[in-house]
Amino acid sequence: MPRSSASRFLAHVTIPALALASALAASALAASALAAAAPPPQGSEPVDLGMVTRIRDEGFHRSRVMATAAGLTDGIGPRLTASPAEREAAEWARGRFADWGLRAWLEEFPFGEGWSFSRSEVRLVAPVEAPLVALPLAWTPGTEGPVRGAAVRVKLESEEDLEKQKGELSGKVVFLDEPREPEGPDDDEREEFRRYDDDELAEIESFDVPVGERRPDWVERARKRRELAEKRNRFLIDEGVVATVELSSRDHGIVRLGAGGSRGETGRSRGVPALTMAAEHYRRVLRLLDAGTAVELEIDVEATFHQGERPGHNVLAEIPGGDLAGEVVLAGAHLDSWHAGTGATDNAAGCAVVMEAARILKALGVEPRRTLRFALWSGEEQGLLGSRAYVEEHLATRPDPTDPDELALPRRLRKPTWPIEPKPDHARFSGYFNLDNGGGKTRGVWAQENAAAVPIFEAWLQPFADLGATTVTLENTSGTDHLPFDRAGLPGFQFIQDGLDYWSRTHHTHLDTYDHLREADLKQSAVVLASFLYHAAMRDRPLPRKPMPQRPPDDGED
Repeated sequence: MPRSSASRFLAHVTIPALALASALAASALAASALAAAAPPPQGSEPVDLGMVTRIRDEGFHRSRVMATAAGLTDGIGPRLTASPAEREAAEWARGRFADWGLRAWLEEFPFGEGWSFSRSEVRLVAPVEAPLVALPLAWTPGTEGPVRGAAVRVKLESEEDLEKQKGELSGKVVFLDEPREPEGPDDDEREEFRRYDDDELAEIESFDVPVGERRPDWVERARKRRELAEKRNRFLIDEGVVATVELSSRDHGIVRLGAGGSRGETGRSRGVPALTMAAEHYRRVLRLLDAGTAVELEIDVEATFHQGERPGHNVLAEIPGGDLAGEVVLAGAHLDSWHAGTGATDNAAGCAVVMEAARILKALGVEPRRTLRFALWSGEEQGLLGSRAYVEEHLATRPDPTDPDELALPRRLRKPTWPIEPKPDHARFSGYFNLDNGGGKTRGVWAQENAAAVPIFEAWLQPFADLGATTVTLENTSGTDHLPFDRAGLPGFQFIQDGLDYWSRTHHTHLDTYDHLREADLKQSAVVLASFLYHAAMRDRPLPRKPMPQRPPDDGED
């Protein structure tokens, strides 16, 4: 079990000695000598409580975090990588950083086609008329006006399935997924709205020794899906399919979706209009089909491809350092989002917190020893592309694969190549802190098996125990922008955050809007982040590092 908040706080705060009139001079001298001779206690990382107080005051009483979040969500909206809105958001964020007095700039990285949509109307027109809730997958074409087609239920999960359906699907709206049973009140372990309790935080602190496969199975599955998707897209066009429809992975009217078609890759097939439908409406259509009823749909989707090799955009801003200005402490979150909602919890929340931490520190006039840098990444949803590009441009590279088949794959699906080749700034990089798990408040930090970082982070969290931030775990977490740093042998960390309704309602869904943000939680995360950055920038030594990643023993030459 984690130590209590009180015991953790006392472990790291020096209490001034009372001048006791009854103390003997000899005893005082002896105690002083013993203290000087003894090594510093474990976990004695210094904490500037005066600065913490100032950060809390600025962050709690003059916050701009909600205004920033509203600007990104209500003001700009969804920010799909390489879309016009993503570029607008990057320019907007750069302007805010500059308004607050930071030096700010954009860095581009290659991506592919941009995409956006402005209309999605789907109707049941037979056997009765009714509106249906469905939204297009990113990077799939529109319909160029209303189109109609008969609904059919077809399995297209292999090349054999494609062969079986040749000549059968012209003019059809193809429903691709099997229906699942509706969720009951006890079926969904995600729960609608949740915060970590003490037992769950204790479980996070407990380290599980890794066993089994080093290379995740999802990579191989993703490679196979990508290969089949290209063949299926071309098949659908050749067969004259009107559109495809997939089942939302959430019930209760929630539409959760991602990418289809070309997935932004120039030169790949875009397929036919592809939609994800609310589960309740999807099941209605399939029940009618199962009953032998002819079903006809009308679909009107307006989508635009922004063609050519368009870049993604990373936003960078910094507060210059002093005597250690060449060393960098970095914080970041991803600016891009999916297109169904307005990208609030994923991840305007993290961006607003990072920007607010920058604003707080600049407003306080801090003079950090190390340079404080702030990053808003694009391309996270397509494979951590923006943060990968930053690491490769500034910190470390890997050789390109020599296998042409590997080279043709998107970077996220390639096998790692060796050796890691550090650039000069690799040695001067102190650490990276990331936020990307929704809009919940910070409960601690994942230390990514960096044992030397644990007592440092425990000390830095002590002043925030009253706000629920107490947990440091050696466990790893994955799936977001700290990974390119960690994989390059650099200290990269993700904060532990309360889930709220991130997994149950908002993650990649049309409900990911400003309404699901909590002001108190974002303020709390911003002051915790600002304090972490300040202390990382001011300590005498950079953050400790793990050993450089090594080639796995069974990993052959490319």
